[in-house]
Amino acid sequence: MSLLGRSVVLCVFILAVSASVTDKILKISLFEVGELWINSVHRLNTRFVDYVISLCDVYSPLFYVGLAVLAVVGYYLGDILFRPYNRIVTLGDLGYLPDGKFTKKEIANSVKRRRAVGDIPPIYPNGWYGVLESWRLKNGGVTTTHLIGIQLAVFRDEKGNVHAVDAYCPHMGANLGVGGRVSGDCIECPFHGWKFRGDDGKCTHIPYSDKVPEVANIKSYTTMELNGWVYMWFHAEGAEPTWTPMELEEITSGEWQYKGRTEHYINSHIEEIPENGADVFHLIQVHQPFIAAGYDLTQMWSKYFNWGKHNWTASWSQMPKPEEHIGEIKLTHDLSLFGISLPFVKLNVHAFQIGPAIVYLKFESFFGRGVFIQSLTPTEPLVQKLVHNIYIHWSVPNFIAKFFMYGECVQVERDIMIWNNKTYAAKPVFAKSKEDSLIARHRRWYSMFYSKNSPRLTFQKNDMDW
Repeated sequence: MSLLGRSVVLCVFILAVSASVTDKILKISLFEVGELWINSVHRLNTRFVDYVISLCDVYSPLFYVGLAVLAVVGYYLGDILFRPYNRIVTLGDLGYLPDGKFTKKEIANSVKRRRAVGDIPPIYPNGWYGVLESWRLKNGGVTTTHLIGIQLAVFRDEKGNVHAVDAYCPHMGANLGVGGRVSGDCIECPFHGWKFRGDDGKCTHIPYSDKVPEVANIKSYTTMELNGWVYMWFHAEGAEPTWTPMELEEITSGEWQYKGRTEHYINSHIEEIPENGADVFHLIQVHQPFIAAGYDLTQMWSKYFNWGKHNWTASWSQMPKPEEHIGEIKLTHDLSLFGISLPFVKLNVHAFQIGPAIVYLKFESFFGRGVFIQSLTPTEPLVQKLVHNIYIHWSVPNFIAKFFMYGECVQVERDIMIWNNKTYAAKPVFAKSKEDSLIARHRRWYSMFYSKNSPRLTFQKNDMDW
């Protein structure tokens, strides 16, 4: 506790004692005063114990009702105080206007089919992508996942190194990530036991043959493990990595600890999500209403919540060479209730958009410093998985981190309602303004992650012509 905090507590204690002192007490010796205090505390404690014992009547229904209430309160209190925040929102859970005739899933699929896609850029930019969080893959662990149009088998070998390879065995097509086993630095096919090396994808062993065919290999992808994530490099031209995500020393040293995550699925082109970082005016239009009003764009301007307001300032710029692959965002946040600013929710944010799909949002707050790690991964051409992790100083209680995570979650879900229903404007009508010029600059910057053979979304037209 700081010196100021100790002083405040001491003053409150002195005032409380002073208020209890009367002229009669002042005439009693100090020893007798102490005895009076001890006896008073003893009587109070005895009454409290007797009351608690009276409640512990095992023959009374109220006893069991009380136990049930205590169990529920204890469970939720433990969840708030100790468990990391974890919110998963699948496609269709939110972000669409309700229609009483249809389920959320039906509405999401309907909007997805009818929506004008627009003249979109390539769907999978070149760069590093978050495959999964490190804690999800223990030593010897194997899993499968789909991203950027590739079905992957991901495994951690016996030395602790992570590998990502094409999931399908070239022998008979089994998915190596479903039932495959780790053997040294190889993954063993669950179907016929063929073993493939994680570093280069070469088949090293066939249990019923002395000779391994030269063509018996699978593609292996470049991976790295950093800041609690397993990242994979993708380049449409097959180029090797020319840059890597930055290391956050506070996470490596243990100063910042993991406090929670959110996972959202979004129906959108990948570029539209990081583009928000340069769209400074949307902070006022979308993110100024109080978070208590929720994520629904049709309800957030309700007069019942207009007593709270989020205030923002923001700027975006591209970093100079050799870090031109990084976009830099500087942002401030302030919350005011009834026009009064609340200092404990002020944030100074210094964010880095690292390539097409990774963002580190470092923040400074009343409670200390921390970071939101944002990972964006296309699971389908126009479906993105957006994961946020929060790391904050180890001494900050979980419920404080959950408050930050909740605020971030509501603001992101407001954006999702826009992304899920918009079309990509390839040639937007910009106003002559600083705000729109930043968006244009961001698009020019983001275009550096596309190359000649970057995959594009193609449509097949079916008609009734004979």
